[in-house]
Amino acid sequence: MAAPSKKVFELFVSKVPWTVASREIKEYFGQFGSVKRCLLPFDKETGFHKGFCWIGYSTEEGLNNALQKDSHVLEGFKLQVQRNRRRFTGHNSNINSEHE
Repeated sequence: MAAPSKKVFELFVSKVPWTVASREIKEYFGQFGSVKRCLLPFDKETGFHKGFCWIGYSTEEGLNNALQKDSHVLEGFKLQVQRNRRRFTGHNSNINSEHE
């Protein structure tokens, strides 16, 4: 087989409650596969995150496992989860990114 790909398989998650931090999101989505990154943009004026994030899996299997679950609920709120169709290239906002 070829060397491991640097490709990241991404989810776009919206309707994230303001009380949830990137660490909690990464921990929750980690049950489906190895999370390579969690990008949660913050609003510079309010200091709160914008209510959406990107979850990057190291394998397509992790992405598919997350997409197969009927509903995702964090702190009583149902998240909207979909495959990210566009490549994430960064934004002009503060981004909390955790790498482990």
